[in-house]
Amino acid sequence: MALQCGIVGLPNVGKSTLFNCLSNAKAQAANFPFCTIEPNVGVITVPDERLNKLAELVHPGRVVPTTVEIVDIAGLVKGASKGEGLGNKFLANIRETDAIIHVLRCFDDENVTHVDGTVNPVRDKEIIDTELQLKDLETIESRIQKVQKQAQTGGDKAAKQTYEVLVRYKEALEQGKSARTVQFETKDEQKIAHDLFLLTSKPVMYVCNVDEGSAVTGNKYVEQVCEAVKEENAEILVVAAKTEADIAELETYEDRQMFLQEVGLEESGVNRLIKSAYKLLNLETFITAGEMEVKAWTYHKGWKAPQCAGVIHTDFEKGFIRAEVIKYEDYIKYGSEAAVREAGKLSVEGKDYVVQDGDIMHFRFNV
Repeated sequence: MALQCGIVGLPNVGKSTLFNCLSNAKAQAANFPFCTIEPNVGVITVPDERLNKLAELVHPGRVVPTTVEIVDIAGLVKGASKGEGLGNKFLANIRETDAIIHVLRCFDDENVTHVDGTVNPVRDKEIIDTELQLKDLETIESRIQKVQKQAQTGGDKAAKQTYEVLVRYKEALEQGKSARTVQFETKDEQKIAHDLFLLTSKPVMYVCNVDEGSAVTGNKYVEQVCEAVKEENAEILVVAAKTEADIAELETYEDRQMFLQEVGLEESGVNRLIKSAYKLLNLETFITAGEMEVKAWTYHKGWKAPQCAGVIHTDFEKGFIRAEVIKYEDYIKYGSEAAVREAGKLSVEGKDYVVQDGDIMHFRFNV
């Protein structure tokens, strides 16, 4: 399940610095626009302390965490929807991602120029929102031209339904609202909406990039962002990217933890961001644990046992018989699968079982 989050923002807000911290890839972090012209892609592991604790009990040959791809997309500017600053290329890169990590500059630094001259994260957010909305409006108007006549004069039910979805999106976008603010009730409408691949329909997380002194408490800029996005139901994260870069340079885990304590943080911003991105995509993890490996598997929240079995192999889903499930807390408490069985804490579940985050699964199948 290849999942991608795209990092976007105006030039010089700290995108590439943050990307370097996330992936240890060497995106060029320079003090001028468009230093990242081709999108850099980093495959990053999702931090999960449960895997390490299970490994201490199981002693597997290897531990395999789950991953998310992070794409560093070059700095957008005003006019990107019309192709300004290589805008069309960048917008195409965003379209391919599953979610957007929108980095906002929330720090003052005379040595780092701002593309618009002053630090104003709310204005910066609105510039990028507008460019994405304009591009979506262009997409919607083009589609309306193709289906309008068919929807209004013919008896084509699908065309009529598509037209109604398009009109609702058009109304929202013309009011300066993103597509994600429009909700559809029926599955047919939801599928039509999904298949449009609109830029502003993607879930978004705002990352407020602050100075080190504001890493724990935030600052006036963060407060402005919180106020501006309060109706969006969006995730907001406060990260000091420069500090995170310094932490990433340290070689040992102990040194990194000591640095975090000195700054006053319990967990690195990078770890918090990766976990939040995973949550943003409505994803959860089930685990398989054995002598060969302890492995995390990504699935969509609400999936049932056969669908999760299919994540491992399509044959597992086709020939699904049952799933043996151990709750993570029970495995840790009793110390082994055998002890869990003996305590009567292993449950046998059928096709309707909704998998829960952290479930340790063993699938029985027959093909």
